[in-house]
Amino acid sequence: MPYLEVSQGNQDEIEQVEQVQTPNLEGMSLKEAENIVKKLGLELSIENNTEELDKENTVIIEQTPKEGVIINKSNKIYIKY
Repeated sequence: MPYLEVSQGNQDEIEQVEQVQTPNLEGMSLKEAENIVKKLGLELSIENNTEELDKENTVIIEQTPKEGVIINKSNKIYIKY
């Protein structure tokens, strides 16, 4: 709306957020999954996370969002084991 001197924003000024496709983490150990999400710039949110959790032998049974969903980098993948 140039007549009100309101800037509509320049595409260069708008911050571009990188997006990635969620990997399939189901069936992996927590340790494997943590490595993969870290490389993609994502985070894991582990349901019922405890200090004593054996990350090498604990297997993921469910994740949200599911594999193939496009999400912004730095978002979380919620998992159940």
